[in-house]
Amino acid sequence: MSVKAVLHSEWMKIRSLPSLTIALLSGLVATTGVTALVSATHDEKESGGDFDPVFFSFFGLNFGQIAAICFGVLAVANEYAGGGIRVWLAAVPRRGLYYGCKLAVVGLCALAVGLVTGFASLLGGQALLGEQGVGPGAPGALRAAVGCGIYLALLTVLSAGVAAVLRGPVGALGLLVPLLCFLSPVLGDGPATRFLPDRAGQQVLHATPDGPLGAWTGLGVLALWAAAAVWAGRLALGRRDA
Repeated sequence: MSVKAVLHSEWMKIRSLPSLTIALLSGLVATTGVTALVSATHDEKESGGDFDPVFFSFFGLNFGQIAAICFGVLAVANEYAGGGIRVWLAAVPRRGLYYGCKLAVVGLCALAVGLVTGFASLLGGQALLGEQGVGPGAPGALRAAVGCGIYLALLTVLSAGVAAVLRGPVGALGLLVPLLCFLSPVLGDGPATRFLPDRAGQQVLHATPDGPLGAWTGLGVLALWAAAAVWAGRLALGRRDA
């Protein structure tokens, strides 16, 4: 099969499987919904001098990123349910082609929805913050909206790579959700946590990034995590029987 045909088949899988569509879109709903609720009920008196209205617009991303993780995991792990991976590898014997096209489609879908999520969260959150809100032209605002889309796409690709290694949704989600959603808050704001995937990637959401990593270097660290996961997944797919 050609690259175009494989890409089309991967796109049709996402469109035809309700679980993938729900996981993809639920990130948008969760992020914007929670952000709107928190912004609308925010008390200006509780804001300190270091209040960052841009970062506050992405409060709901802590919930929406779980959906991105689920989408990345399910997009790969569903192939192993019932031996479906054997059928696809018979149709696309070149495993690198199959794996690369799958990650490309999954990542682009996550990026598209992530960009919508980023701009919707920014505009909606700032409107509901009232006098504390800033416009899209404020320093770091547009960068944060675009960065939100890139962050969710990289997180999705990282999750897909881990799923290719572990081959099952339970193990992959059991590893990724605690690592990407709970480890940083538990460990606090120490030097080591700043290089964890979620903490590093979210630097782009701040008007003024905090710590040794800048906005784009933080995303670069997340990209390295994602690349390592993709590389490990490719090795696992190439060396083990389907």
